[in-house]
Amino acid sequence: MDYTELKVAVEDTVENTFSSVDFATLTKLAEQKIYQTVQLPILRKDATLALTSGAQNVNLPSDFLAAYSVAVYSTLLGGGDRAFLLNKDVNFMRESYPNPATTGTPRYYALDGTSTALIQKIILGPTPGANFSLDLNYFYQPQSIVAAGNTWLGDNFDTVLFNAVMVEAARFMKAEQDIVQLYQSQFNDSILLLKNLGDGKNRTDAYRSGQVRNPVK
Repeated sequence: MDYTELKVAVEDTVENTFSSVDFATLTKLAEQKIYQTVQLPILRKDATLALTSGAQNVNLPSDFLAAYSVAVYSTLLGGGDRAFLLNKDVNFMRESYPNPATTGTPRYYALDGTSTALIQKIILGPTPGANFSLDLNYFYQPQSIVAAGNTWLGDNFDTVLFNAVMVEAARFMKAEQDIVQLYQSQFNDSILLLKNLGDGKNRTDAYRSGQVRNPVK
């Protein structure tokens, strides 16, 4: 289901026409709810950041939301082997490494507010003592179907997207509470199927975990 088909399907179901701006807003709200509920491989992204010797902070990608793993690598570590960093809070970093001039191979990282242009930054401890590279695997929200026209979600799990937009549309129209609850129930059923994929099947394999088995009554 592409964006045009989604708009037609929702408007036909609720028997109401939405402006382009309003429907785009409803769709983006629905996508945000879905992407924050289920962990999917399409929400993971890799980036390589260049670290400068003596610089404790580095800006994160503009679409960064959360880290899955952070590692440094360099020929100094032996053939470019990766050293994975442990996540700490900013207070730990300030107390453990009060002097940014103390350098070495980073062992810890912390996420800190914003630096410029609303871009988050990462603090490393100790401060890199060489021009390491940072291997960042992180969570981001992909481009909305509003702008892309087609997305993985619309092509593979359009029921979830449709039901999520229906909930937002019902609220926008100030529908009766029982109608909102009906759409919410349908969304809950469909998001459960997506969670079975993203939080279940995508995180196991048949060789080690066996086939998914549901009890037979």
